[in-house]
Amino acid sequence: MELPGGTGLGGELASHAVRQAGLADRDQIAAMCALLWPESSETEHGEEVGKVLTSGFYGLMPAVFLVSHDGDGVLSGFLQLGLRSHADGCDPSRPVGFVEGWFVHERFRGRGIGGALMRAAERWAELEGCAEMASDTWIDEEQSQRAHCALGFEVVDRCVHFRKRIAAGG
Repeated sequence: MELPGGTGLGGELASHAVRQAGLADRDQIAAMCALLWPESSETEHGEEVGKVLTSGFYGLMPAVFLVSHDGDGVLSGFLQLGLRSHADGCDPSRPVGFVEGWFVHERFRGRGIGGALMRAAERWAELEGCAEMASDTWIDEEQSQRAHCALGFEVVDRCVHFRKRIAAGG
């Protein structure tokens, strides 16, 4: 995706560029998704990633995968971004760019790649008419929380979800 004036979504940082993912990136993204969300298999992630890459949608809303890579096509990280009609703490009158997933391989962390992915995501969301970005993470993911805050996100809510079984054997 190109921005007005011929500048791309990403740019160079620590010899890694950021760009919009294509279908050829599906397997590498799926492998990273399996590291980020190990409760699903790499095959299951591949199917979901393929749907977004093929359609440009996550459910009914526009979505994109952005990837960081070296010059040889090896992906160092990804950011899955979609539009949402609303998000906690955001203006409900406008769509919101929502970070669905954000991952940088451990060996590439600390080089600014995550920040470069987020800046590219912000540019994509602005082009989609968003004035705000939103994201979430688990309450015990302190590294993710620090990364979000370092990039200008603010905590708007904390939530603990409950469950109780009420039927035997169910």
